[in-house]
Amino acid sequence: MSIDIVKLNAAVTGKSPQEIIEAVLAKDPNSFVTTNFSPYETVILHLLTEVKPDIPVVWIDSGLNKPETYEFAELAIDELDLNVSVFTPAVTAARLRTTLGGIPNIEDERHSEFTRQFKIEPFERAMKAQPYKTWFTAVRRDQTAVRANMDYIAQGPFGLTKIAPLLDWTEADMQEHVEKYDLPNETNYFDPTKAENDRECGLHTLKVA
Repeated sequence: MSIDIVKLNAAVTGKSPQEIIEAVLAKDPNSFVTTNFSPYETVILHLLTEVKPDIPVVWIDSGLNKPETYEFAELAIDELDLNVSVFTPAVTAARLRTTLGGIPNIEDERHSEFTRQFKIEPFERAMKAQPYKTWFTAVRRDQTAVRANMDYIAQGPFGLTKIAPLLDWTEADMQEHVEKYDLPNETNYFDPTKAENDRECGLHTLKVA
């Protein structure tokens, strides 16, 4: 089912995340959500599964997460009974150590190739594998300059429609939701492809084709 992006974006402007989710799923119940199990990811997963318990959850796992992140992911999957599929890089961590000498820092010219191998390539593969075309993401305006100007409903890459129901929420809003519903949360997350919290890693700047 196709979504009229302009019309629906106007209709959900000023609405709560729950109202945005309900409006989108009413238009297209065949949707999915991506996650990396970073801090506050259980917020969007909780909101979505409250409306559609079996919504497909696509985990882009770099294979380079801290043990705490994997522990959090397992806890969240269990507590929210998530319908998860996992996409990992084609390149192993051992090969990374051999070919790039480990994780290059963001000033290193090899960092872009590292990001492509461990973030962009598995993401692209995951998106192309999805049978559905409506994609939920947990991005917020307060995270980066790029996200500050996003719409709730937008054209995404690979013919997807990108939905950002949490766009207007702040970290305080996310924390309040976690506490209200006693959700598990990650507090020791680090993404080496981003390196800095306010830096884009490339997923939300992919060209829309």
